[in-house]
Amino acid sequence: MLVQPYLFFGGRADEAIEFYKKTVGAKPKMLMRFKDAPDQSMVAPGSAEKVMHAAVDIGDSTVLISDGRCTGATEFKGFSLVVSAPSEAEADKVFGALSDGGQVDMPLAKAFFAKRFGMLTDKFGVGWMVIVPQEM
Repeated sequence: MLVQPYLFFGGRADEAIEFYKKTVGAKPKMLMRFKDAPDQSMVAPGSAEKVMHAAVDIGDSTVLISDGRCTGATEFKGFSLVVSAPSEAEADKVFGALSDGGQVDMPLAKAFFAKRFGMLTDKFGVGWMVIVPQEM
């Protein structure tokens, strides 16, 4: 069984994909726009160029992305995406990049359970945790 996050950006999916390419090395592996749908009667006016469905690889994971109903309203609550960084330097880099334009909820620092751990909300409202696990 595979569980994957599916994020809806309300009309900002292209911007989000570009941001995640720069910040976490996201690699889009498929992208379909609403104009590609065989039944255009279900496509809202003005949304033809918006992202209907995208699959983006981030590290070893795939995150699914869409503009959804293109309402401009997004709300990401009750979850965070977690980046397990291989080094403290990489954690610093990723944390700094993801927090650009967003909000640091807990600064990246040593924790009793990790070499480094921090939490942030990016400029799209997506919660992230960055961790460098301790060796057990």
